[in-house]
Amino acid sequence: MVKGVVSRVEEAFSYLKEFNITSVMVRLLLAVVSGALIGYGREKKERNAGLRTYMLISIGSALTILISFYENEMLNGAWQPVVELVGKKFDASRFSAQVLAGIGFLAAGTILASVHQQVSGLTSAIGLFAAAVLGVAAGAAFYECVIPAIIIVIFCMEFLQPLEVLYKRGLRNISITIKYISPTDIDMIRKTIEDQGATIYEIDLEEVDENDYPSAIFSMKMSKEKSSHSEMLSSIVELPCVLSLHELIS
Repeated sequence: MVKGVVSRVEEAFSYLKEFNITSVMVRLLLAVVSGALIGYGREKKERNAGLRTYMLISIGSALTILISFYENEMLNGAWQPVVELVGKKFDASRFSAQVLAGIGFLAAGTILASVHQQVSGLTSAIGLFAAAVLGVAAGAAFYECVIPAIIIVIFCMEFLQPLEVLYKRGLRNISITIKYISPTDIDMIRKTIEDQGATIYEIDLEEVDENDYPSAIFSMKMSKEKSSHSEMLSSIVELPCVLSLHELIS
């Protein structure tokens, strides 16, 4: 009985790998579902690229591959006399290559540089790339790859973030931007941080604001024994020369 079920499943997979109307519909549906599953999580988080963007990218990529298969079928069928006459050569791999090259321009548009040298949108950009690749794989009927890949991509984009946050907290590395009154105050700020047992990796001076107040980004590793996260920030904020403090979240 088990062998019979396995045999029928293999026959179904073989049929869906052929280029026919049923397999085309299944491939497009799988591409849409792939994009929707990834885009749903991004939509909930109100990211630059949402549900429809991911769905359209996946189905567009799948359509590109399906068009390449269609052309290949026609070149070996109805168009064969013309092909023999003009000597036309066909390379289906160029279609997927152009999809992946073109998605780079779209993904770059989701990456934004904000104040204090922070960059946002990297996860959205790579998510768009993953959606495009899943669409290509779905269009190519690579079902054995698409289904586990969807699970892995969603796990990485949605469920690894809390673990990443915990890992970063365990490292106790933080970056803060501090606005202070005078350029000479930076020595006092540095001393306060070191008195809390922290190790300063880098101090990046920024341009003065419209009120001529300087600011700097401090990258440091906090001590596990001497002070907590809140104690560290409080000791800096309490300095009379400090006007504002903002922690940079990566």
